[in-house]
Amino acid sequence: METVRRVHAGLRVVDPALAAESLASGTGPLTARERDVLREARRGGTVSEIAKALRLSNGTVRNHLSAAIGKTGAATRAEEFGWL
Repeated sequence: METVRRVHAGLRVVDPALAAESLASGTGPLTARERDVLREARRGGTVSEIAKALRLSNGTVRNHLSAAIGKTGAATRAEEFGWL
């Protein structure tokens, strides 16, 4: 239920095992900055928290997340981690 609540609140939920596995896998279509944003997102932070950690604007973080989704065809941020 906590996962459903987080998603409903606009937050993202990432499976830690999937995220760890994706970090160990090879290269993918993402830029270095998109991977940086996804690594921060993996920690479960909000867009604002990711932006602060990487010294980016909220809009830039959203753009990187959107680009990663577009490049990978992922439907959610959790699916994106397969491309890190």
